Amino acid sequence: MKYYAEWRLRGDNYDGAFGTLSNSESVQNMKEIKHTDDKTVFQGKHGHTLTCFHEKSQNDPDVTYCKTVFENTSYDPIEITATPDDLTTAPETAATTTTLELLSSFAIKDITADRIHRAASFWSAEGKLLSQDLTELNMEPSWANFGKRIEKFGQIGSMPVRKWFPFLVLEDSKNSHFVGIQLYCASSWQIEIIRQDKNISVHGGIVDRDFGSWSKTIMPGETFETPKAVIAEGSSLEEVCDKLVKAQNPRIADIDMDMPVIFNEYCTTWGNPTLENIKKTAKRLEGSGVRYLVIDCGWYKPDDAEWHNAIGDWIPNKTYFPNGIKEAADFIRSCGMIPGIWFEYENTASEAEAYHNTEHLLSRDGYPVTVGSRRFWDMRDPWVTDYLDEKVIKLLKEAGFGYIKIDYNENIGAGVDSSEPTSPGEGLRQTIEASRNYLKHLADELPELVIENCSAGGHRLEPSYMELVSQASFSDAHECTSIPLIAANLHRLIRPEQSQIWAVLHASADEHRINYLLTSACLGRLCLSGEIFDLTDVQWSVIQNGIRFYNRIKHIIKSGFTSVIRTNVKDYSKPEGYQAVLRTYKDEALLIVHTLENGANPPIDDLLTGYTVKESFGSELDVDFRGKAFLLRID
Repeated sequence: MKYYAEWRLRGDNYDGAFGTLSNSESVQNMKEIKHTDDKTVFQGKHGHTLTCFHEKSQNDPDVTYCKTVFENTSYDPIEITATPDDLTTAPETAATTTTLELLSSFAIKDITADRIHRAASFWSAEGKLLSQDLTELNMEPSWANFGKRIEKFGQIGSMPVRKWFPFLVLEDSKNSHFVGIQLYCASSWQIEIIRQDKNISVHGGIVDRDFGSWSKTIMPGETFETPKAVIAEGSSLEEVCDKLVKAQNPRIADIDMDMPVIFNEYCTTWGNPTLENIKKTAKRLEGSGVRYLVIDCGWYKPDDAEWHNAIGDWIPNKTYFPNGIKEAADFIRSCGMIPGIWFEYENTASEAEAYHNTEHLLSRDGYPVTVGSRRFWDMRDPWVTDYLDEKVIKLLKEAGFGYIKIDYNENIGAGVDSSEPTSPGEGLRQTIEASRNYLKHLADELPELVIENCSAGGHRLEPSYMELVSQASFSDAHECTSIPLIAANLHRLIRPEQSQIWAVLHASADEHRINYLLTSACLGRLCLSGEIFDLTDVQWSVIQNGIRFYNRIKHIIKSGFTSVIRTNVKDYSKPEGYQAVLRTYKDEALLIVHTLENGANPPIDDLLTGYTVKESFGSELDVDFRGKAFLLRID
């Protein structure tokens, strides 16, 4: 496996053999001028410099951090951008502008592989593993080793996990060797697998001009740095996924380091929170060990509006909160919990005055980008950040909120207009970087603030966002039976200690349903919801037992290694079969098993072999739709 650079300048000749923008004239003519253990420097034919970083992790020699830095050091008399009268130097030394149409974060070649693994994703079905032989993708070499075989995938817009996670594992099944890749890119991204003969090359990063309308003009003396990528090698799929996940370095607030339990009232009021309801919920939770009570969407909406049509003005509803939202926050604190609140602050919606403030909203071709009832603030605009400081940060400070859930529920699309001449895709990249910078600003203003990343559930579960927050909503899977399947999928993609899993508790639920939900949530961060004030003492006792068990196994969730995710489920809308997840840490392990339709009495004896059961929580697995968790000690 060898590191190199993929890039293309506007005006380059394209490669042949039915390719894409890759292996351009610039790539074919670049020269390696320096190579060390952590970087390779190339020079283009016009004098441009590319530094490809491939730095080994200090914690794991099988993990490599990659990025590319492009510098316009070109002096070319053919492409002079100024008129002769403007030149202060001789034409033969005049610097030229350069427009990139492709620049990879990573590029590797000479890989041997016969199988790939990707993580597919849709709303409430995040992270489903898709494993395919290259022959299934019609990527075996041709009889003459001519004609490129290409599998190119990615995402377009502001939801980087809308169809695929920015993740790929290549498997050499003959030699049990795996290469895992994860992109840290929150805007449009791409990964391209190329095969022409027996070996494979892969590159990825920001979308290129063809795939996502991206190009970037680099002025003389300027540099441009790509998003980061991480590459890991190992002997199994589980091993490389664990290495990729542990390479992530999240900003977790000090108060949140011990993975406390959350209660979010969304599935209690479904977008209609009131002071009365918050008080009932807080009193029920008092003394339970739950640390956060989060007021979800709707606290700002007019009486006759839907919560999703009223975002943008952020004025608390006087009917729901007659004395302001601070009264609710104060009551939550009086019950021994930290108050949290929901915002979707990057967007506005049709029933808010902000929706009509088009001067500061994103546009495409001069028209406001409108998706459903939503429009989008231009986060590059200083006026917008000042507005959000007033509406969001000021409210958090004055009301004493210690937790914010940041939602994001629509996709911008391929590109946006900019005040400066640039491509639509670059405008989008700048916009998303501005959103990420505002997250950093939020954390700087409120260092103890716990920040939750949510985007219609899981549409922003990519590493560059996850590194800025304490935790994330794993999905919008609130009421369905596929919750444990989605929760297990995410072990391959984000840190389980950040993966907040819903356990929605209704008075109609029997003990087995409660156990099913609580054991599902033990695959990550436990988040309760529902009408808990209507539960019986018996039901509440089951929940308290579940919380106690969760507290005893948190260290394994946080620091363990998920060595087994075993399931025979294919259809998430009507799951049949079972799932077993084994996560080990030092001399202990956590085994979590769920039966689904026709899944009773699952074959898990081999997973218990070599262990002694220290403790268990849940229901017996002799019936469909049961969940049980085992705390194990290695014999």
